[in-house]
Amino acid sequence: MSWPLRSVTAPPRLSSSARSAWRHVSTSPSSSVASSSKLSHADPSSSTTSSRPKVIFSGIQPTGIPHLGNYLGALRNWVDLQNASLSTSDELYFSIVGYHAITMPQQPARLRTERSDMMATLLAIGLDPHRCTIFHQDQVPEHTELAWILNCITSMGKLNRMTTWKSKLATAKNVSDTTDVDDKDLSLGLFAYPVLQAADILLYRATHVPVGEDQIQHLELSRDLADAYNRRFEKRFFPLPKHIITPTKRVLSLRDPKSKMSKSAPDANSRVLITDTPREVERKVKKAVTDAERSLRYDPVERAGVSNLLSILAALRPPTQGNTGEGEGEGEAKQDAQLWADRLNAEIEATGASSGQLLKATLTEAVVETLRPIQEELERLRKDPGYLHQMEQLGRDKAQTVARRTMSQVRKSVGLA
Repeated sequence: MSWPLRSVTAPPRLSSSARSAWRHVSTSPSSSVASSSKLSHADPSSSTTSSRPKVIFSGIQPTGIPHLGNYLGALRNWVDLQNASLSTSDELYFSIVGYHAITMPQQPARLRTERSDMMATLLAIGLDPHRCTIFHQDQVPEHTELAWILNCITSMGKLNRMTTWKSKLATAKNVSDTTDVDDKDLSLGLFAYPVLQAADILLYRATHVPVGEDQIQHLELSRDLADAYNRRFEKRFFPLPKHIITPTKRVLSLRDPKSKMSKSAPDANSRVLITDTPREVERKVKKAVTDAERSLRYDPVERAGVSNLLSILAALRPPTQGNTGEGEGEGEAKQDAQLWADRLNAEIEATGASSGQLLKATLTEAVVETLRPIQEELERLRKDPGYLHQMEQLGRDKAQTVARRTMSQVRKSVGLA
């Protein structure tokens, strides 16, 4: 499941007694809910009202080190959502979705390490287990139980219209055209994983899900299955989840600015990992595709490489005074990118600097400054496996409290209890 410059506030480092006390944090009943973030919300009809508390769910696969696209496109927005919910009774669930990871071949020892690293990463970027529930999907068996029940009310026709499996197989085969992919290598798990994704969301009776544009199709399936369940078994039990479109829609490859930045792209220089050293960041940004024009302009069609770097820079360092980068729509993001172009063009005119070199140097500085506090906290967390284990247990217990309640009612409704 694939599934803005700002300081990152890391979770508090507690004494062992205080950490143990976290295990007894109670979880309020999961209710019909939505996002408190200023991010862009969809507004389809649902069974919730705006006056009720909100439940937000999102997940990330524990495969590979997150890159800048993951951070700007998803993870930083999770922190924004968490911080926006402080004065509310909203609930937030952020899951490390191991079951989705194994829909493609994985090395068990590596996956085991990456699961732990992802938990450390989510804490390092500023997610706080006091304010939200951070957990491993595979430690809550109710996910797969609900997925099976939803499988039984999902038609093959609906799943046949889900096309993401083709892009996943194409990436695994290192081919760019999905027409070169057929279903001989398609596993049942990969074919049906949108149903598991729906179960992940509905298990917590989530009303809002922060997703990228490429995941809206799967969220629509979640809405369809919630509606089908409600009609067949129990009216209005599952809310119909709405999507929250994240402000930074897509961060593109540094080497191929017509493709999305990807963990699995063959060229390692196409992405900046959140663990990259300043020297590695500088080297990768220097290799990024730009052009030979003297001035800068935001034009994603004609100047895709330059526009990609301007977009990243604007997301990391919003140029308008007082703008934190939260709650931006697509128009504001484009405006910020062009404002950076104008600012750098003024410096180019004054100094005679190369447009590409100046843009890349400015972006490198912004990336390094953004990643530094995350990397420092991540290094501390990796050296404290006991703390990470306690956070896993805390998240599992909080998530399972809600999951068990949901499944108890589901079993009764379908006749299994």
